[in-house]
Amino acid sequence: MQVTANNEITESVMRAKQRLGIVGNAPALLEAVSRAIRVAPIDLSVLINGESGTGKEFFPQIIHQWSARKHNKYIAVNCGAIPEGTIDSELFGHEKGAFTGAIASRKGYFEEADGGTIFLDEVAELPLTTQARLLRVLESGEFIKVGSSAVQKTNIRIVAATNVDLVKAVEAGRFREDLYYRLSTVQITVPPLRSRGNDIMLLARKFMSDFAERYKMPPVEFDPSAVRALSLFMWPGNVRQLKNVTEQISLFEAGNTVDEACIASYLPAVSAIYTPVKASEPSGAYSREREMLFNMIFRLQREIDELKSEIDSIGHSVDNVGAEAVTGSDTTGVISNKLARIQPIPPALLINAPDAKTLSDTERETIRQSLERNGGRRKATASELNISERTLYRKIKEYGLE
Repeated sequence: MQVTANNEITESVMRAKQRLGIVGNAPALLEAVSRAIRVAPIDLSVLINGESGTGKEFFPQIIHQWSARKHNKYIAVNCGAIPEGTIDSELFGHEKGAFTGAIASRKGYFEEADGGTIFLDEVAELPLTTQARLLRVLESGEFIKVGSSAVQKTNIRIVAATNVDLVKAVEAGRFREDLYYRLSTVQITVPPLRSRGNDIMLLARKFMSDFAERYKMPPVEFDPSAVRALSLFMWPGNVRQLKNVTEQISLFEAGNTVDEACIASYLPAVSAIYTPVKASEPSGAYSREREMLFNMIFRLQREIDELKSEIDSIGHSVDNVGAEAVTGSDTTGVISNKLARIQPIPPALLINAPDAKTLSDTERETIRQSLERNGGRRKATASELNISERTLYRKIKEYGLE
């Protein structure tokens, strides 16, 4: 009986993958799909955790399509992309004259999706006042339009997603504890790409094949060193970043066999030395890394200066005692001992080693470079830096990058 049940779960997972185009066989990914299918028929709130770019948006679709609500509306809302001043109106609707520009009454997403499912992406970006109104919807199904005093009812299922550690956000006072427990009745964790093993190459080949077919271009082949380079890269932007890189390679290397050096030219150098600080992490961690790097550079410079000074003193001795002294074993030994004391800096730390700048300077330059790489597209830039669009807009304004 147990074997039959396991077979049924496996078949359901395969159908979900085929229907939504999910690529990969990593155990953690299959477990996440399986959990989504299992919870789908039960009307519980679900919280999906995972880094930006991992594909969290597939899982609320699985939950909706495998539930009794599948014939009703499914609405996806990016909470981080809606300005704070209008998010209540977007979610709950407003009455005519409720605010400047409200020339007519408007239904919100909770009214539009009555009987269906709402996916709240980047739920940690919701303002605290909106969180309180969302909690009421979860507890009683009631909401009030902006500018109205009439209580309305809605019958919806909420699936939320975040790339922020909500427990730490609760501790920091940025997220309501009662709302966290309401949203996280069931939690699903989507694994990062770097932990999915062979899925990296499955996805890379899928993206390249799709690109070649769509634009009628000859496919790109990988040699073993290229496969190794793609598999070992950390992919901070996850599947979204892999798709971006493979499509560039498909365009500029069409018909070629690429190697490790070619792959490296398409991987952003900033990813090798810079990891965006998440909202739940203290900025001190990044400062400590910079301090360690600077101390190592200063130590190396000091030892080089000592070596130069020693060589200069040896040069003066040569002038005094004649050229024969240059070939003496004592001089050679002094230089060898000095060279031996210099400890090499790991190559990864020497790539684009920064000048002694402030943390703000480094952050500003990183955002500026990312904007340039993405042609000024803020959504793509936010995804690459693993921050919300709202945070990116604030940083752009703060650093004068508009």
